[in-house]
Amino acid sequence: MKFLDEAKVYIKSGDGGAGAVSFRREKFIEFGGPDGGDGGRGGDVWVEVVNGLNTLIDFRFQQHFKASIGQHGMGKTRTGAKGSDVTLKVPVGTQIFEEDNETLIADLTKEGQRFRLAAGGNGGFGNAYFKSSTNQAPTWANPGLAGEEKTVWLRLKLIADAGLVGLPNAGKSTFLATVTRARPKIANYPFTTLHPNLGVATIDGREFVLADIPGLIEGAHEGVGIGDRFLGHVERTRVLLHLVSAQEEKVGQAYKTVKAELEAYGGGLTDKAEIVALSQIDVLDEKELKKKAKELEKACGRPPLLISAATHAGMTEVLRALRDIIVSAAGGETALPDRSMPIEDRSGEDDGDDRL
Repeated sequence: MKFLDEAKVYIKSGDGGAGAVSFRREKFIEFGGPDGGDGGRGGDVWVEVVNGLNTLIDFRFQQHFKASIGQHGMGKTRTGAKGSDVTLKVPVGTQIFEEDNETLIADLTKEGQRFRLAAGGNGGFGNAYFKSSTNQAPTWANPGLAGEEKTVWLRLKLIADAGLVGLPNAGKSTFLATVTRARPKIANYPFTTLHPNLGVATIDGREFVLADIPGLIEGAHEGVGIGDRFLGHVERTRVLLHLVSAQEEKVGQAYKTVKAELEAYGGGLTDKAEIVALSQIDVLDEKELKKKAKELEKACGRPPLLISAATHAGMTEVLRALRDIIVSAAGGETALPDRSMPIEDRSGEDDGDDRL
């Protein structure tokens, strides 16, 4: 399934039905009087969070959503039927913005949430409504009110407990594949990951959701590489795991480059709890490892964790560190993933058990 996290759609609620102009005509009834009914209300446009979705790809093929108009009023004071509603079904974590793509309308973070984007127009009054002691036979009725129409942006921000950040080839996808059942694409060239991936990690019987995003390079906030737009998917996380590859010639500079991009993006990412880990340590000898660990400690201000997905060295310790921060941020209870929302690899098959 192709991943799509932003879509622009046009919506229009239904117009209200017109009121009817009618007079009662029955045998032996000399003064029947007006009996025109009111028009029905136009249909609404709703957005609803449903389970089973993890991308906005459906909105690539349909961008226009229009609710039905209300039925016109009829004689015998019959009110027209309400127009049918239209519901846009979106995944958990969807935000809705005005056409300027800046003004937030709604932030939908729980399954089952519903929000009315556009209300249908009211139906018009029939001529029976206007009957009075001074006007026994009104010959007019109201037209229905027009529905609302607007263009909105849908933007998906994944729901995860922890996010992986770092330069390309820092080992983020390998880390995700090692500790979860996700199977992201892994290759020895930059920008292997082109869209976010989610996985559920388990440590000491507790679970939490990990999000892996494409790598950042210097100037990403200006559009260099594939930009920094995917950082929105780690805005909701409680902790960031910052991976720095031991293969980097200057690990301290690599750390500072990513931190600068996080700061340029904003969104509160630099205020989040951060765990720094030196990854791929299996490629270094002990002397070189100590040198780079010391250099990274100087850059980040604290000793980094040392890990290797290939040998599983340090993996349990980093997962426990992530879990402890998540539990603390959640008020003492681990935030468990919503089992009604499938969390799976977006680029491969689920073909193994959780591994540590």
